[in-house]
Amino acid sequence: MSVAKKISSSIEKASWIRKMFEEGAMRKAQYGPENVFDFSLGNPNLEPPEKVKTILKELVSNNSTGMHGYMPNAGFVETRKAVAGYLSSHHNLSFDHDDVVMTAGAGGGMNVVLRAILNAGDEVVVPAPYFMEYDSYIDNFYGIPVRVPTNRDFSLDHNAIEKSLGPRTKAIIINNPNNPTGKVYEAGELTQLGELLTHYSGKSGEPIYLISDEPYSKIIYNGMTCPSIFDAYAQSFLVTSFSKDLSLPGERIGYVAVHPRIAEKDMIMEALVLCNRILGFVNAPALMQRLIPFLLEDSVDVMLYQRKRDILCRGLEEGGYTFTMPEGTFYLFPKTPIPDDVEFVGSLREENILTVPGSGFGGPGHFRIAFCTHDKTIESALPGFARVMKKYK
Repeated sequence: MSVAKKISSSIEKASWIRKMFEEGAMRKAQYGPENVFDFSLGNPNLEPPEKVKTILKELVSNNSTGMHGYMPNAGFVETRKAVAGYLSSHHNLSFDHDDVVMTAGAGGGMNVVLRAILNAGDEVVVPAPYFMEYDSYIDNFYGIPVRVPTNRDFSLDHNAIEKSLGPRTKAIIINNPNNPTGKVYEAGELTQLGELLTHYSGKSGEPIYLISDEPYSKIIYNGMTCPSIFDAYAQSFLVTSFSKDLSLPGERIGYVAVHPRIAEKDMIMEALVLCNRILGFVNAPALMQRLIPFLLEDSVDVMLYQRKRDILCRGLEEGGYTFTMPEGTFYLFPKTPIPDDVEFVGSLREENILTVPGSGFGGPGHFRIAFCTHDKTIESALPGFARVMKKYK
């Protein structure tokens, strides 16, 4: 065999998201882009704020020596200082630049953290539904993902989490707000989770780490905010990117921040910096690192996504769909009227509506709609959604 057996197996179980995205490209070529309603991929359709373009022009015109060279593997000190200042102003803690590592997006950051903390056979608890690439990230370093269910409204089921904890548990990953459900975990949920992890860490004598993946933390609706993971638990990592809030997914820029009082912080930080290098990221992109300090408080107009959410939810409700209103992200995760979510998504595909089965996120009996698309696409797809639901009801 020309490729590794593990990779060959992974290809067979390739991401549903990518499968649907590729099918969308074929259908658009066949039927015309205006006749295909692609809700498969969470690729922001809003352009970055104008400020991004203005500052980029200034940066690329800067002829200073070393603008595009290597830097410390953790990132430019001035960038990490800016991020630390931002974190200090948004959390009840004081951060230093040495608490931050700039990474190649949140995906790069997740891999760096997991490489730094996992031994072969360690278990990582993941509340489902969840972003399924976590499985691959964990497996990259010979860890074992342990799925646990959430409550009916997708809030954390602390009893299920507690039952999943064992002698090999090394970490738990949460995604706040959550992809694919749009759930925002509340401060009380995180506090209860922190208390649970504190208790079991004390019993084992080793910390169980909490990793919070937060690229959607600014895309939250109706005046809600994303509560601080650092308020809830000291043995924690925050991983995020600027892919969603600044619409820069292709630029691969993010960071990892650790709680300033995490145990053995010096060793943890050395491990993160080393892993950033040896995993091949080396460092986050230089140009993007120079851009980010000017934009830490900025984001796209979130009200535009809220409007899209409301158009979609109103139309689907009229069409007979059942769902929990997303509090953040740009995803909706409705129930399917039949147990087989793959079959239902196939029926939507016959209407040229491309969505992703919930099974692809560990949430069977649901499907994901990425509504980060044009309003017209949403409005034009609603009759097709209604026809498919009528077929099953």
